[in-house]
Amino acid sequence: MDTQNPLNSWKTLKSELVYESPWIAVHKHQTINPAGKPAMYSVVNFKNLAIGIIPLSKDGFTWLVGQWRYPLNAYSWEIPEGGGPLGEEPIETAQRELKEETGIVAKSYSKLMELHLSNSATDETAHVFLATDLSFEEAEPEETEDLKLKKVHIHEAFNMVLNGEITDAISVSAIYKVKYMLDKGELIL
Repeated sequence: MDTQNPLNSWKTLKSELVYESPWIAVHKHQTINPAGKPAMYSVVNFKNLAIGIIPLSKDGFTWLVGQWRYPLNAYSWEIPEGGGPLGEEPIETAQRELKEETGIVAKSYSKLMELHLSNSATDETAHVFLATDLSFEEAEPEETEDLKLKKVHIHEAFNMVLNGEITDAISVSAIYKVKYMLDKGELIL
C-alpha cells in the first residue's frame, strides 16, 4: 500500500497474507481509516493483468467468445480476453490470447483503454486493444476453455450490451469505446 502519497488518507498498520493461489493473493490490512478510526481492509491482489481485444474487420464485424463463467454460474458472451503475467508486455498477451481463443492474427494493434476492475476490493488492471488488418488461422484454446465463437457487426455487439446480453465489464467498456470512436469519426472502417 502506498502510504507516502499525500492523497492517501489511509494508514496501514499491519498486513497479513490470508490466502494465495497461482492467480490471486488475499491480504488483510489493519488500518486507520480517513476518519482516524481503526478499520480492517481486505484486498484481492491479482497475479496477472487482464487483457481484452476487439478484433475489427474492414466491414465492421467483430468476434465474440462465449463460455461458461464458473464464478457467476452463467454463460457469458465477451470480447476475446485472457490474462498475462505482470512482467509481460500487455500487447504480447493480447496477440497470444486473440490467436488462442479465435484463431485471428492481427497485423495492427492499438490500445483502447486501461481499466481498474472492482477497485474497492481488488487491484486488477485490464488493458484493452483494438486489433485490425486480420487474418485467420486455427484457434488454440486452453484445455480449461470450452469456447464458442460468434461473428457479429460491431453495431450488433453494441445492441447486445444495451440489451444486457453482454455484461462483462471489459467487453462493455471496449464495445462502448469503439462505438463512440466510430460515431465521432475517430475510427474509420
